[in-house]
Amino acid sequence: MASSIHDLARHLNISIGTVSRALNGRADVNAETRQRVLEAARKLNYSPNQSGRSLRQGATRSIAFMMQPHPGDQQYGEPFFIPFLTGLQSRLAESGLDLIVVMGAPGDYQQERLRRVVETRRADAVVLAWTRRDDERIDYLTERGFPFATLGRSRSGGKSYPSLDLDFEKAGADAVDRLVARGHRRIAAIRPSLDLNFGHLFMTGYRKALRRHGIEVDPGLVAEDFINEAGGYHVTPRVMLSKDRPTAIIFNNDAMALGGCKALAEMGIRPGHDIAVIVIVDTPLCRYFSPALTGFRPALEPMGQRLAEMLLASLPAHAGPEGPRTIREVWPLELIARESD
Repeated sequence: MASSIHDLARHLNISIGTVSRALNGRADVNAETRQRVLEAARKLNYSPNQSGRSLRQGATRSIAFMMQPHPGDQQYGEPFFIPFLTGLQSRLAESGLDLIVVMGAPGDYQQERLRRVVETRRADAVVLAWTRRDDERIDYLTERGFPFATLGRSRSGGKSYPSLDLDFEKAGADAVDRLVARGHRRIAAIRPSLDLNFGHLFMTGYRKALRRHGIEVDPGLVAEDFINEAGGYHVTPRVMLSKDRPTAIIFNNDAMALGGCKALAEMGIRPGHDIAVIVIVDTPLCRYFSPALTGFRPALEPMGQRLAEMLLASLPAHAGPEGPRTIREVWPLELIARESD
């Protein structure tokens, strides 16, 4: 077992400075060297000196939120996550815990960063977002027995961890119901291309509602791309150029809607006049579209507070006299009617 960074450097036959920079994810260390250092650290059960005190005490008094911004001009995620993180931090602070955000590069799913947080004990627990239907991060944390909670559901890990999700399936169905009630039968759906579970849930609700109204699901009216403005801009013309073009579009999020509405404008199609538009996840950006977008608003700050409570309830040191509990909840989204549909 390596007892210090000196031992690890000696084992690898490289400088202490290089080992330190590799462990801290510095960009001036090449990928091959970083991988060698991380693999050796795992093999030798090495933990950096700054974590030694926390390891002896068994707590760091901090919770890590794993942030994965998506590529694009808006760096999609901030209008959604800032109020959520505000709520998360405020509740953790009441229990004397700090919130740290572990950022990745746009599009980076952060498996290696998560591994470093766990194996160097830089936090007492982690919070994951952007959950996938099959999520290797959840499998890893479950296997290691490391405490965590998720913003979103997944098929991975069973029901052994706290999770808080929005009811994307119902929102997708409600959007279809609203449009059908206004006479629409050709309803397109624009969703993210990654295997994100909320996109799958949205499409499940969309398809069920169409079938309930006796409308056949047309694959030509469903398109997917990156969850950013460029993705919406790229695929919206594709569904509009179908043989029997849609009279309504449901976008899975505001960034794709922004790009999609720009594409519509360039085609001479006016949202709210020539086509109805609904966005599933409403953020403040939706108010400033022209026309303002009808959407489904999540209670982001209260969600952050509640997920913190759920995580704390699962930790023996914070669970209270009733003992650790695993709480899982799904919250509704509130429809905000505006001019676009």
